[in-house]
Amino acid sequence: MLPYLHNKGGIIKIKLIFIYFFVVIKIMYIKSSDSPQSYYRYKIWIEYDGSFFHGWQRQKGLSTVQASIEDVLELVMGQKTLVEGAGRTDTGVHATGQIGHFDLNKHYPAFRLKDALNAHLRDKGIVILKIKECDVNFHARFSATSRTYHYHIINRRTPLALDRFRAWHVIPKLDIEVMKKAASHLVGSHDFSSFRSADCQSNSALKTLTQFGIKQEEERIIATIKARSFLHNQVRIMMGTLKKIGEGKWTPVDLLRILESKDRTLAGPTAPPHGLYLVDVGYE
Repeated sequence: MLPYLHNKGGIIKIKLIFIYFFVVIKIMYIKSSDSPQSYYRYKIWIEYDGSFFHGWQRQKGLSTVQASIEDVLELVMGQKTLVEGAGRTDTGVHATGQIGHFDLNKHYPAFRLKDALNAHLRDKGIVILKIKECDVNFHARFSATSRTYHYHIINRRTPLALDRFRAWHVIPKLDIEVMKKAASHLVGSHDFSSFRSADCQSNSALKTLTQFGIKQEEERIIATIKARSFLHNQVRIMMGTLKKIGEGKWTPVDLLRILESKDRTLAGPTAPPHGLYLVDVGYE
């Protein structure tokens, strides 16, 4: 009987020790949950006139969208922070729907932060359309599942005034129907080697276009191109090629030949950057 009681007492001691450690761990967890976050992440919707900038990405000695927002954040919040963008737009490319995110080590009401940033950015050609606190796992670039661009062409003989740096001025009359037909050949998954710049750093030229629509509103032609991601200058090279087709110099069959060749030298010129707009970034 005595050995049995001894063993029983040992079991009770083990249970008490287990309960003790469980309670200690639980208290530590509760305390850590109640402690302030180490940082807060904000998602921002951005509009900018690309005419004023050497693209999105910060570059030493050059004015860029990323650097402008980061500098103002440091001025307003008193801390250096990285602003990540969904699309690394090139020099002269505009945006009405760029998405970014940044982290702050102190919580700040989103609506006040938006007003503070816009007070310094609006004269630089940048506007923060919206700010929202988001999950720390959200990433403007890597969480994106689609990017949509518009390309604007003004098709008329008369020079441009208001749209001089906001659309591609094309004088010869373009056949929009044949351009639509050619653009439809680019929808789907293809090797777009013929439509990438020599500076493109992507490991693969395989991309999937889910939309390539073209519409005309009087003198203005607007192309809508949507994909998860694009090669460097892909949209602009495709538009330069479609312009040749619209002029009647090439046909939709020629575009198929160019696509299958995987040869950049066979495609059309790179369309000007000022006709291109990043209009939407999708997240699932």
